[in-house]
Amino acid sequence: MIIRNNIKKIYLTFLVFLFFAAAPPTLPAKYGYIDITNPFLRKIPMGIPLLKTFGTNHQEPLMAKKTADLISETLKFTGYFKFLDRSAFLESPQKLGITATNVNFKNWTSIGAELLITGGLLIKEDKIEVELRLYDTFKKQLLTGKRYTGKIKDYRRIVRRFCSRVIFKLTNNKGFFNSKIAFVSTETGDKEIYICDFDGYNLKKFTNSRNITLSPAWSSDGKWLAYTSYIKKHPDLYIKNLITRHGTIVAKKGINSSPAWVPGKFELAATFSFTGDQDIHLLTGNGKFIKKLTKSRGIDSSPSWSPDGKRFAFVSKRSGTPQIYIKNLITGNAIRLTFNGKYNTQPNWAPNGTKIAYSSMTRQGIDIYVVDVNGNNLSRLTTNKGDNESPSWSPDGSLIAFSSTRQGGISKIYIMTAYGTDQRQLLSVQGQQTSPAWSPEIMNN
Repeated sequence: MIIRNNIKKIYLTFLVFLFFAAAPPTLPAKYGYIDITNPFLRKIPMGIPLLKTFGTNHQEPLMAKKTADLISETLKFTGYFKFLDRSAFLESPQKLGITATNVNFKNWTSIGAELLITGGLLIKEDKIEVELRLYDTFKKQLLTGKRYTGKIKDYRRIVRRFCSRVIFKLTNNKGFFNSKIAFVSTETGDKEIYICDFDGYNLKKFTNSRNITLSPAWSSDGKWLAYTSYIKKHPDLYIKNLITRHGTIVAKKGINSSPAWVPGKFELAATFSFTGDQDIHLLTGNGKFIKKLTKSRGIDSSPSWSPDGKRFAFVSKRSGTPQIYIKNLITGNAIRLTFNGKYNTQPNWAPNGTKIAYSSMTRQGIDIYVVDVNGNNLSRLTTNKGDNESPSWSPDGSLIAFSSTRQGGISKIYIMTAYGTDQRQLLSVQGQQTSPAWSPEIMNN
């Protein structure tokens, strides 16, 4: 009875901390933790000790470690932080607590930690309660904190929600922790579309065409996927709901390819050749044609919309070689964007509207470039590492997914920052993986 009462007191004390903790203060704008537009971003040293356990459930110590490790792993994906080795920590929240009054911030600043995440965890049957807090160790200031309740199996979702709060507080940007990546894989021998979480976790096969499937494209609400499939021995355009798998097939004579959804609308552009030349058309999500968007001689393909939906980038051979153009839907004018190189394709418009990433063929192979939408500030992001293609921006514009043959000539999906740093492979899957397409934030994942 005494033990049970003590546990109850500990639990009640934990709840008091959760419900009566001070609200995170607003930081002065001049301080500025992370400027995601800075290509020379310094990684911020952060300490993430194991979570404090508040109950007697035998699963708590393991979940305390798994949760802390997952927070580190998730935040590491951003490229913003340098994580301190736990063996260097001078104190343990398990002994001292997780609130500001129980944290000796000097013990953290002395080992170089500028940010600190503490947390507490309680498990009752199959339910888990987690409180997580982010501190500025030099200011001794709580930046953000949140209490979460769910089932034990939901701990990954809880971590992602908290990490989203952390990134928003430090960057004023929503991040990408609720996003997914679709891509084409030959794991089964055929080209099929797979979908995984932003970090490669939760991999699932989306199509089962047993044929060739290409060019996945997300709707801006994350509920629909458009792609091209040869399941009927012809390159038809498929539009499917992610949950019901129901939708529309657009089967025109000739090519039906490279779909791109209009931001904020149930409409998409795609390349069709049923009129003779390959041109870009606009159609509804139900497959009804609205109008032709390009009318030049030669090939026009691979549309990518500006965030406001008023312009789109595309590839055209109207100048003789594949180059990227931008068309303004209001004026009807199309201007050439790329002049460096003779073969520029696969444009992808950045979420902030200021830049376009694309693939360019050089003497060394195919590499990824980024350029301002006015044609200035051309930057090469990959070099001397195989063929690098199909750039796709994360929903916050901080990262780019792409395919690369740098490992033995076999194409895999990679991730890098918007400035080309921290290039690393996303996941290991049999076969080749190409054509990554990063989704918007999907809140119900």
